[in-house]
Amino acid sequence: MMKVIKEKFVVIGKEGSTLDGEGFIQKLWNDANSNFSEVAHLAKRDANGSIVGIWGAMSDISHSFKPWEDGFRKGLYLAGVECVDSAEAPDGWVKWTIPSYEYIVAENHRGVFEKIIGQMNQEGISLVGAVHDYTDPATGKGYLYFPIREV
Repeated sequence: MMKVIKEKFVVIGKEGSTLDGEGFIQKLWNDANSNFSEVAHLAKRDANGSIVGIWGAMSDISHSFKPWEDGFRKGLYLAGVECVDSAEAPDGWVKWTIPSYEYIVAENHRGVFEKIIGQMNQEGISLVGAVHDYTDPATGKGYLYFPIREV
């Protein structure tokens, strides 16, 4: 578990909500992955030309990037790729600009969400925004980003 500051960033992806029912996140990823060529040219890349990040970005229903409501059972999800700030979302895609935050970052595995939330509660740290899933394209490893302070 580490703390990082990430400046505001853009994710373009396929948006859905918990109201779409069971399995909606997997459907969004299937849609995003099978149509990735439509946004590949917008993806932010590192010096080697590799994509910097794949995000499962989250927000409350009002799009204000607050944590999911109802005990983390109700919210929005955007399955997408980190893009250059000026990128415009093509038809059928949605652009989110995630605000700057300080995050607690933890490798994603079963039970880690509850564990980190529990530790934060013990330490009197609260979430100031929705938690995001991040996949590092270089390693394939997944991480959870818990926003704890607006920057």
